[in-house]
Amino acid sequence: MIERVAIIAGKAGAEILKVYETQTDIGIEYKKDDSPLTKADSAANQKICEELDLLNPKFPIISEENKQIPYAERSQYEYYWLVDPLDGTKEFIKRNGEFTVNIALIKDQRPLAGVVYVPVTDELFWAIKGAGAHHKRNGVEQKISCMPFSGQESGLGIVCSRSHLNEATQAFVDQFESPKLLARGSSLKFTIIARGEAHIYPRLAPTMEWDTAAAQIILEEAGGKVLDAHSRQPLRYNKEDLLNPHFIAYGNIVEN
Repeated sequence: MIERVAIIAGKAGAEILKVYETQTDIGIEYKKDDSPLTKADSAANQKICEELDLLNPKFPIISEENKQIPYAERSQYEYYWLVDPLDGTKEFIKRNGEFTVNIALIKDQRPLAGVVYVPVTDELFWAIKGAGAHHKRNGVEQKISCMPFSGQESGLGIVCSRSHLNEATQAFVDQFESPKLLARGSSLKFTIIARGEAHIYPRLAPTMEWDTAAAQIILEEAGGKVLDAHSRQPLRYNKEDLLNPHFIAYGNIVEN
């Protein structure tokens, strides 16, 4: 099934690139929370939902761009797809290429499998619980893993927002000795840790469940973890409120 889902992500990426590469009017609208929506978000979402509905077995879909399903109904789901058809819409609008297609399969509130596809570079990241994390580019596929590190090391790579650091994030960064700040958009913040190119990603600001699920299983299968900043437990899904708690993503940290 993961191969089929990877193909679906690629088809959604093609829909995104049609808008990204050929249209000067990308149809920017703003949702109730002031987050942007473009023609590409809508086209990618339609393609993903159509294609996931053809898979067997068929599971419900929760997507950023679909009408939200009442908790009383979705709380009964054992399995479901969690989709962000265009993660990094702001990066898409800036045309910096740092946006992704995220599709995760959730079982009992935890990601079981996930695909993150990068349309501009034609890169695919995927993972299945217990089967490791993988990266494919230019036809070459390889298993990926996080870099072991200690929180006491100097010069750790910390992934942060491209636009600004809020006060809480700056305070977190200040705990470390000579950290190297790395800016990435969308779920690419997780994938560079999964590839061993950075160590920590603090997200002490709002995100939604569809922003993180696919990347979480990829990072976990690469040897990392994504923890609630307060409870220190792995992020869980299909909560009554789909807003994530603040979290910290780590590579292969060696606890002292």
